[in-house]
Amino acid sequence: MPLPPLNIYRHDRRTRALITLAGEIDLETAPLMRAALERCLRDGMRTIDVDLTPVTFCDCSGLNAFIEAFLRSTAAGGTLRLHYPPPMLVRMIDLTGCGSVLMGLPAVPGPDLLQDPLSPVLVPLPVACSGTLRRIAPAVSGGAL
Repeated sequence: MPLPPLNIYRHDRRTRALITLAGEIDLETAPLMRAALERCLRDGMRTIDVDLTPVTFCDCSGLNAFIEAFLRSTAAGGTLRLHYPPPMLVRMIDLTGCGSVLMGLPAVPGPDLLQDPLSPVLVPLPVACSGTLRRIAPAVSGGAL
C-alpha cells in the first residue's frame, strides 16, 4: 500500500522562509524535508518558520530531521521554529525536552503545558511570512525518493 505523499511549499521574504509541509513525515519522506530545509540555508535564509498545520503524521525520523535542521541553522547564525505541530509531534517534543529549541517554548514548562501535554501548542506564524506559497517539491509516495 503506497504511503500518502509529502508536499513541501516555500515562501521567501528577504532572509526569511516559510516552509509549509503537508502530508506525512516518516522515514521515507524525511530526506525530502531535510533537503528542503538545507536548501533554505544555502539560499541565504536565516530565519526558517515551518508550518505543520497540514501534517497528518510525524515519526521520530521527522523529529530527528527537525533537530538536525535546527543545529545547522544555528551554526549558520539563523533560527528554525516549528509552528502548529500535530499532537503526536508535540508529544515527542515533550518527551525529548526539545520544545525550547524547536518551538521557542520556555525551558521549564509553564502551568498551561503541564495541564495537558498532548494539546497542540499554537505558536503564531510571523505576519511577514504570510502570502502565497509555491510548491518546491513534488509529492513523494512510499519509497520513491
